[in-house]
Amino acid sequence: MPASPARLGPPPALPKNGLRVIPLGGLGEIGRNMTVFEFGGRLLIVDCGVLFPEEHQPGIDVILPDFTILRDRLDDIEAIVLTHGHEDHIGGVPYLLKERADIPLIGSELTLAFITAKLQEHKIKPVTVQVAEGDKRDAGPFGLEFVAVNHSIPDSLAVVIRTAAGVVVNTGDFKMDQFPLDGRITDLRAFGRLGDEGVDLFMTDSTNAEVQGFTTSERELTPAIDSVFKNAPRRVIVSSFASHVHRIQQVLDSAHEHGRKVAFVGRSMVRNMRIAQELGYLNIPRGLVVDFKKLVTMEDSKVALICTGSQGEPLAALSRMANGDHQVRVGEGDTVLLASSLIPGNENAIYGIINKLIDLGANVVHKGNAKVHVSGHASAGELIYCYNIVRPSNVLPIHGESKHLRANGELAVRTGVDPDRVIIARDGSVIDLIDGRARITGQVQADLVYVDGSAVGHATDETLSERRQLSDAGVVTVLAIVDPKTNQLAEPLEFLTRGFIDHDGTLDRARPAVERALAREKSTDVAAVEASIARAVTSHLSRAYRRTPLVIGIVIDA
Repeated sequence: MPASPARLGPPPALPKNGLRVIPLGGLGEIGRNMTVFEFGGRLLIVDCGVLFPEEHQPGIDVILPDFTILRDRLDDIEAIVLTHGHEDHIGGVPYLLKERADIPLIGSELTLAFITAKLQEHKIKPVTVQVAEGDKRDAGPFGLEFVAVNHSIPDSLAVVIRTAAGVVVNTGDFKMDQFPLDGRITDLRAFGRLGDEGVDLFMTDSTNAEVQGFTTSERELTPAIDSVFKNAPRRVIVSSFASHVHRIQQVLDSAHEHGRKVAFVGRSMVRNMRIAQELGYLNIPRGLVVDFKKLVTMEDSKVALICTGSQGEPLAALSRMANGDHQVRVGEGDTVLLASSLIPGNENAIYGIINKLIDLGANVVHKGNAKVHVSGHASAGELIYCYNIVRPSNVLPIHGESKHLRANGELAVRTGVDPDRVIIARDGSVIDLIDGRARITGQVQADLVYVDGSAVGHATDETLSERRQLSDAGVVTVLAIVDPKTNQLAEPLEFLTRGFIDHDGTLDRARPAVERALAREKSTDVAAVEASIARAVTSHLSRAYRRTPLVIGIVIDA
């Protein structure tokens, strides 16, 4: 299986009737899914999502795909196709539309409703094109067809892209639940028809490629969820993705059966559930859902809350409850139900919250101790089934970490796909489909773009390194009064510390190291002198303490 080399230059010019595929996210991580297709000088984008930060990325809200290669070609973009309404597929759209607001968004009813509501917060009114399974649309030179797929959110679609270069099928996120809650199964007949037509490039969801067999049906969770509501002595607090309509429907059904009133907590949860109900994707019995303010006056055994924060997000409702800074005070006898999977990288944050909730006296029910979640992604058995009916000429595994992509590729080979036609790519790889053959031909910039509050792209890996350094060892500010003529200290050094403990006067013993650094420094530039002082003190503390706090030098002219 050809894999993208560590170092590749820019791709060559795309030949006439060649199709270029550039994944800008989702290959090597679970999140920020985005793929750019180029044909005849025009561009089509499939999905534009975000990645949620891990512990080693402090202070970051979300992580975007890198739009660098698009900025000089924004007018060439025909449309953005959205396969479904999860944040890792739509969360980056507002940031791209800020660069060109009239790019048409093509998607299903629920997906467009979710993204339109999100865009209102950014004061963007989008151009939308609603489609459903079986529909066909043209977007410039790209012929599009949409196929129903089953996922953990309603109205998910696979997209077929037709050009003179061939037929591409992008599954989006999917599984093959044969008993879905909404009765909408993955359209395998359409997959078989496409296989008969000939699929030149099959882009398949890789998330569960390492999991044997078939993904469990959503319906099999009902007894475990029902047991929680039946046996909980006080309040039930359910945490889920704000877009996980199917799971929330199951929770609402159990709450109704056991006589509990429900309130939604968290802005995105309230917004999405209102949209899902208005469009008919969520069935809420009359009187079941009440305002949160009314719920707090009711008997605890008749109460259920549905909130955000299933991934340990610091500002989400569940995290704030665990930390004691939310108006909902978790206490002895409360039951907390975590009804979502653990996204790789979030495990420590989630387990930290679980422990805090247990310390507060709550009974925490999660995937590790009860059958309260199933994946929304196809396992190995389902992927093999799809390969056998689609019979693609070339395969590009998508949506997964490297191990998932590799495992998915191996499944394709086992079903008879030529190993040389299974492409293991990474973010920024350029894959050209020419004369029916897909090959990696180059690499483009596809960096992590950090959103830090209202600042987009200003935080860098160096910024995060400094933040981790501050967290680990604190900061030491060195105040030096220096004679500019001799570059010598005119007064003893002064040290100001935050988060760093100087327990034996080690800082005071840094003066000789600073003096030696000043003697070697030839520049009279203040910034250069400050940098020399910082390096000298850092080296001294590293030897003396085996710690490297962030050291800042400040020079005052004597």
